[in-house]
Amino acid sequence: MIYQIIYDVILYPIIYIFPAYAANGAPVIFGGKWGPVDMGKKIGKRRIFGDNKTISGTLAALVCGILVGVIEFPFLNFMLPIAVLLSLGTIFGDFLGSFVKRRIGVNPGGEVPILDQYGFFIFALIFALPLANLPDFYGIIFLIILTGILHVFTNKGAHRIGLKKVPW
Repeated sequence: MIYQIIYDVILYPIIYIFPAYAANGAPVIFGGKWGPVDMGKKIGKRRIFGDNKTISGTLAALVCGILVGVIEFPFLNFMLPIAVLLSLGTIFGDFLGSFVKRRIGVNPGGEVPILDQYGFFIFALIFALPLANLPDFYGIIFLIILTGILHVFTNKGAHRIGLKKVPW
């Protein structure tokens, strides 16, 4: 009984969302090598995404998220296609967040609470929704809390070791 609760509320949700977490973190480690996705283009006077959304970061996000799905596949054979959709949703959510931030005048690297912490997460889940297998209600609540906590600690850690210019 207790093992099933731990699995349903904690372990399975972490396994499920991990491709999105990997896709979200990969650009911090592997991005920036190949220029900005928007190639410097603007809508009006503002960049579409800004310099922080790079081609290499986008590819790293996709590859790392899918790689997690490949690792999970032997244990949960439905996770590979879900990992692809979670990764694509993560990238879309991150791009949408940057696009919105540029439209409202926030500089690249600037902080917009909630959007920064949960944009990737929400779109990852939306993209993967058609393939089902989502964690249950309590698992989603756990992931919302975990995502908020991890966002703070991973970003501060990445800033401290020089991977990020800002701690958010």
